[in-house]
Amino acid sequence: MKKGAPLRSLIESGRVPSCVLYGPPGVGKTTLVRLIAKHTGRSLLEINAVTAKVAELRDLVEEAKRLKVMGGGVSALAFVDELYHFNSSQQNVLLPFVEKGELILIGTTTENPRYEINKTLLSRMVVFDLKPLRPQDFLPLLRRALTDRGRGLGALEVQASNEVLANIALSTGGDVRQALMRLEASVSFVAATGGSLLTNEAVERTVGGASVRFDRQGDDHYSIISAMIKSIRGSDPDAAIYWLARLLAGGEDIRFICRRILISAAEDIGLADPNAIQVAAAAAYAADMTGLPEARIILSEAVIYLAVAPKSNSAYLAVDKAIAEIERGELQPVPYHLRPDGSGYLYPHDYPRHWAPQKYMERPRRYYYPGELGQESKK
Repeated sequence: MKKGAPLRSLIESGRVPSCVLYGPPGVGKTTLVRLIAKHTGRSLLEINAVTAKVAELRDLVEEAKRLKVMGGGVSALAFVDELYHFNSSQQNVLLPFVEKGELILIGTTTENPRYEINKTLLSRMVVFDLKPLRPQDFLPLLRRALTDRGRGLGALEVQASNEVLANIALSTGGDVRQALMRLEASVSFVAATGGSLLTNEAVERTVGGASVRFDRQGDDHYSIISAMIKSIRGSDPDAAIYWLARLLAGGEDIRFICRRILISAAEDIGLADPNAIQVAAAAAYAADMTGLPEARIILSEAVIYLAVAPKSNSAYLAVDKAIAEIERGELQPVPYHLRPDGSGYLYPHDYPRHWAPQKYMERPRRYYYPGELGQESKK
């Protein structure tokens, strides 16, 4: 945490607010909570939302109140790991005590607290977004773990280059816990086989390839598909393929990917290339019929086609404009000559150029404005 960062400054001043530490696994949320308690000199009470019952939660609150009295009015830290696992009733138990300052609540979560935590409780807390560590930030930690004889792996006397340690860090997507686990398993394997040098090959044999962090029900599910769609919209085929690969490597449902590709074909390419939706529909059918791993090639073809196609959102804008007017009360009657029981309708095919001058709306409105790219520009 950089000097001058808001959370660090608050910790250094000893004025820690009730807060949520939000970030992916292995970024040091729990470690940070313990450092906060140590640096501020506050008592630390811990509970895990996955296993805790309401009775345990009430006990924690009562203990926090007691510690505040014993500590001369200094509030204890109540640390709730994976806070989002608490249901609404459990979260509401904490609300009045947070509001009165009986305790300082620090919750950690890997899920977006803005969706998973009660708005009434969240309004009394500050959300700090923690980002994954960069691979270069891992090196001092991994080096210390490798050489420390008391608390690390130093007694095994296995050496490793910075390149190998950097590759371990890179393979974990910013998850420190995963990096330390991979280091320990790989070093233990080398030592057990009589070796003294950790190599990339040894790491690969022990723990396999990179650990792809992805949750089909969580934020990654939405963030990565959003990145793919926006890359298609931005006409960047390389970025679109990268995000598609992330979805596939993470085990995303093929049908979900196909639905998003179909929507993109209509929303972002539209009438600039009417073939785009046919390509997307054909790819969806073919991918569903073949399954993985072959479906990856079909989806790749569709994503590249959409990314390099000319773009138009005229169809999307047209229907939304019409719907908006209808919702405001623009409910026109059907002209009499267009009704099934009406008369006076002019059959266009009976006229030159298959067009006849007649009214199709009582009060004409314009919703469709052709785009300027691709086939639509010729209309």
